[in-house]
Amino acid sequence: MNDSSRRTFLRGAGLLGAGAAVSALPALGAPAASAAFGRGPDTEDGRFTLAVLPDTQYLFDADRGDPAPLDATLRYVTGGDENIVFLAHLGDLTENGQPGEFDQISRSFQHLDRRRFPYSTLAGNHDIKSSTDDQRGRTPYLDAFGPQRQRGSRTFRGASPDGYNSHHVFRAGGREWLLIALDWRPSAGGLGWARSVLARNPRLPAILTIHELVWADEAGQAQFSEFGQKVWDELVDGNDQIFLTLNGHYWPPGRMVKRNKAGHDVHLHITNYQDRYYGGGAMIRLYRFDLARNVIDVRTVSPWLADQAPRLNELQRQEIERTGPADYFSLEIDFESRFAGFAPVPVPPARPAERQLIRGTVAYWRFEGRDGAPVDGVRDLSGRGNDLVRVTLPGSAPEALRFSGEFSPRQPSRSSLRFDGGKKPARGGYLRTADSAPMNAETFARGYTIEAFVKLPEDFKDGKHSWAAIFGRQGSGGKAGKTGDDPGEPSATLSLSDGAAFQWAVFPVNQNGISTCWGHELALREWIHVAAVNDGRRTTLYVDGCAVLRNPKTPAAGIANPGGSWLIGAYAYDSIVEQAFHGWLGDVRVVGRALDPREFMLG
Repeated sequence: MNDSSRRTFLRGAGLLGAGAAVSALPALGAPAASAAFGRGPDTEDGRFTLAVLPDTQYLFDADRGDPAPLDATLRYVTGGDENIVFLAHLGDLTENGQPGEFDQISRSFQHLDRRRFPYSTLAGNHDIKSSTDDQRGRTPYLDAFGPQRQRGSRTFRGASPDGYNSHHVFRAGGREWLLIALDWRPSAGGLGWARSVLARNPRLPAILTIHELVWADEAGQAQFSEFGQKVWDELVDGNDQIFLTLNGHYWPPGRMVKRNKAGHDVHLHITNYQDRYYGGGAMIRLYRFDLARNVIDVRTVSPWLADQAPRLNELQRQEIERTGPADYFSLEIDFESRFAGFAPVPVPPARPAERQLIRGTVAYWRFEGRDGAPVDGVRDLSGRGNDLVRVTLPGSAPEALRFSGEFSPRQPSRSSLRFDGGKKPARGGYLRTADSAPMNAETFARGYTIEAFVKLPEDFKDGKHSWAAIFGRQGSGGKAGKTGDDPGEPSATLSLSDGAAFQWAVFPVNQNGISTCWGHELALREWIHVAAVNDGRRTTLYVDGCAVLRNPKTPAAGIANPGGSWLIGAYAYDSIVEQAFHGWLGDVRVVGRALDPREFMLG
């Protein structure tokens, strides 16, 4: 929503004007009262926030400033609502760099000091003499915010000899992150110091903060300043650890993405609001990392103004939150892939097969073979004799069903099967239980758990693979004596719809028709765990350990037995295989009882 449309929305919702009685952003009110003094953020939570505070100079401008907006922002940062793990100031703390101005802003930052809340600062061109670099010597900035102030910080790791460049290591999302804060004009020695910090922390993803690097046009498209190009060439480009840079100085805000020498994206952002109402009102950027979603959600807010709602006029309400594309956006970053060049995630070793043979195991198959080699058959590791034999559909090559070196990191084994199947005509290869397999006679009257690891390729939704099955029976419901619904359907099938949603459809022993559990549409190119669990009365479908919504409540006991084999990687209608699966299949286990999700093979 752009600013003009947002204004129309707020007026239509009755949120503009002096008489408004509702805050536009109630979530940005005062910090939660439950946030205990001194209690830190949750550093193991995969969702955490980096707070970024740009130029506050007009709030500390001789006798023309006002510390109240900054005080409100710092209270919000320590309030505990956003799991904020660190605050980075981008320079120009003051307008004139005078001792009295630094005395004022220093008092505001004591709120963080008393709580030992981690933060970094750096000198902007208004904090020092702008014609100098980091060799300028002692200044009021250094007296107030030099290394001596950070000695008690749990994240501070040191500063350059001149004191103007510093680095912090903070913990968030269960790992450590490096943040480097560089002076307005780092010298050759200062840039060398930054390179040495990266070299001493070679496995840490790094965020660079500096006062000047990029500037943006009115459309929010950023580009390097002359000095910023120098910093890119001499520091950022050749150090793959740096994935995000943040600077102030210029306005309007903007961003760009540039590839470094390693061929990886670096996100470069300019954020500054000093040109706006009340010198920006100590507005902050909140970088909300979500490691599970591989996303950083970015929003720009003014806690000071939000605290005052509903006592705001129209101008003030427009400044509570910035929602243009340069201020409110999301970055998609595959963190594991982006950091793999310097911090690869170690692959845990395979878990022993015998550890998967829990009470009630009927069959356990893991697909271990040379990558790319055709599959002939697979032994049942449960020891119960439910071995699998290969079937190749007419006209299909042996490679249509082969071993693969790909695997889900959460599954016990370290390999999988690759199926290259399809339909109309039926093609590919699949596996079936041998004629002598004891499982062929099972009805699972007391319950069951069928679980597997699955990955779908990019082209799965091209219309050629809908209703492909990863597991089920070849025999139909009709052969099991059922006459309800469509008796030609298999007595049990775990299939995938044309939208790549799981469907567990079964003719229970105690019903004449089909009982169906429906999942949601799945992501492609990602490993997924699926489990169908029946406790002898009802069936629940799980995806990645979570119960889906559309599970039937009508009692359903067991699986009607039509005779014949169970199939892996094939769907049969009226007992005739119509298509083989298309994708990857990891470990498969069948247990003759309902498992608690904590017992799944998810590790």
